[in-house]
Order: sequence, then C-alpha cells, then structure tokens
Amino acid sequence: MANRITIRPAEGKWSVRAGGAVLGESAAALELDEEGYPPVIYFPRADLAMAFLERTESASHCPWKGDASWFSIVTKSTTIPDAAWSYETPVEGVAAIAEYVAFRESDQVTVERI
Repeated sequence: MANRITIRPAEGKWSVRAGGAVLGESAAALELDEEGYPPVIYFPRADLAMAFLERTESASHCPWKGDASWFSIVTKSTTIPDAAWSYETPVEGVAAIAEYVAFRESDQVTVERI
C-alpha cells in the first residue's frame, strides 16, 4: 500500500462551497493521492460546518482505505445527495484521514485552494 496511497498536508488554505454556502475553510486539510485517481482533499471535521452535512444510508468499501460513510449536503437552496464521504475508522495505513471529510466535486460542489 505504501506505493498506492500517499497522504500529506495540503499546501495552503482550502475551502469547500455548495449551494451558495461556504461549508468550510481549512489550513489543516490533507491531500490523499491514490494510484490511478486524481488527488482528493480531506477536511478536518472541526473546520467544517457539519450542520450542512446529513448522514445517508449509503456506504462504500475500499480495500485500501476501509468503509466509508456518506453524507448529503443540505443548504437553504438545495440538497445534494451523497456528496461527501468519511472514513471514520480507516485501515491502519491511512489512519490519518479518520474524522476527515472529502467531497465529490461537481457543478454544485467546489473544493479549491484559496
């Protein structure tokens, strides 16, 4: 797994926005690089407005990261289903992302370095 996934502090400050709302900003985000996929920014829960995230029934499994819980983003103007995920108890090699949340970028969800 050492060559498959790399986790490091994301350089700079990052934000996530959806439905006209800023869901969070963080200077403590992590960047996860997984072989064959674009890098993903993970935000610490403490830097997110978790009130915008509603846990769903959805779940997924990655053999390299573990079981993910999914969240919809709920704002005044919209609900974006299954737009975020979290590995609350990830496998040992990627324990750094525990209690962090990543977002599925789309025309409704923007993750960017600010």
